[in-house]
Amino acid sequence: MNRFFIGMFAAALMCAASAGCAGYSWRANAPGGKRTVAVPVFVNNTDVTGLGAAATRQILREIEREGTFKIAAQGESAVEIQGVLEKSSTKTVAYSRSTGSRNREHSLSVVAKVSFIDKIDGRVAVDNRVYRIEVPFLAGDDIATGRRDARSRFAEELARRVVDDVLAVDWEGKEKKENGRKHE
Repeated sequence: MNRFFIGMFAAALMCAASAGCAGYSWRANAPGGKRTVAVPVFVNNTDVTGLGAAATRQILREIEREGTFKIAAQGESAVEIQGVLEKSSTKTVAYSRSTGSRNREHSLSVVAKVSFIDKIDGRVAVDNRVYRIEVPFLAGDDIATGRRDARSRFAEELARRVVDDVLAVDWEGKEKKENGRKHE
């Protein structure tokens, strides 16, 4: 009798799992001929030194980690990701009471515009998508070190969002529906 209930439970579990995954496909969005990507260094119009290079480096790492696209040299790729880091600002979030009114916690906000270009068809698949990213950082007397840490975390967050969006593009035609996710 126990085996009967275990078998029924296993069958019900398999049905539920397969129904939940009915719309999922293991096939990547990008067709075989469009699986190479180039990422020129992002233009940095902010006052944060090295932010464009950090963002580009992290996007390349995220592309490698994800695995759908292969990195190629500029001019030899099917897809190109171009970006401009428009502006940044730093604001104080909290003060340390033990050290008087010395700044303790800050927040770095960066606005980036990123485009995805289909180099084979000669079309811009996504034009100047705006990403607004804010990352907190701690700083005592050394705000430069804190901003350097924030730069890395900004680059990681931007890379995750950009690679997710590149994967959501239907490279055969138009951009896929975005499931209500806001990019800003």
